[in-house]
Amino acid sequence: MRHLPAILILPVAAWAQGGVTPPWGIQPTLRSLASETARLRPLLEQINPAEWVNKGAPEAYVAQHGSLKAELGYLTAKLGELEKDPERMTPTLETYFRLQAVESLLNSMSEGVRRYQNPALADLVLGVISESENNRSRLRSYLVELVSTKEHELRIMDGEAQRCRGMILKQPPARPAAKPPAAKPVPAAKPQ
Repeated sequence: MRHLPAILILPVAAWAQGGVTPPWGIQPTLRSLASETARLRPLLEQINPAEWVNKGAPEAYVAQHGSLKAELGYLTAKLGELEKDPERMTPTLETYFRLQAVESLLNSMSEGVRRYQNPALADLVLGVISESENNRSRLRSYLVELVSTKEHELRIMDGEAQRCRGMILKQPPARPAAKPPAAKPVPAAKPQ
């Protein structure tokens, strides 16, 4: 292992210690996913489900095609957001769920492409999906690491908060400050 570059060893070492892969360890995966996503856009432009309807295809393919374009746009935005700050759990979850949605829609759409348009185009779409499997798997693993780490951190913070509350509750109540003696009223002078 001493012949491997340090950039390959450190993310593995962080993971082996139970921590989360550092940002620079997941960012190449995110860039690859963004690149693979960008390769899908021209393929989607070639797909024309409106013409399929004339060949007997359900009109649902037209709506699905629109949804797929929208999801691809959302995914691209989320990948960019996540690459800037990969240690945030919400964008990581959103990115992963968007990836799953795009994959599911593409699998369904490719069946229509194969049947009503061009089997070779369907193969291209499925090829891009299969090429990104390793990166999707890395993102999934990173998500599990991130959630596990954040969960562990929250458990530690909660334990510390409970300990501090316990210490505060064990302290004796503060004694009220002694009141200064009340001034005696001065008798009023008698009129003469």
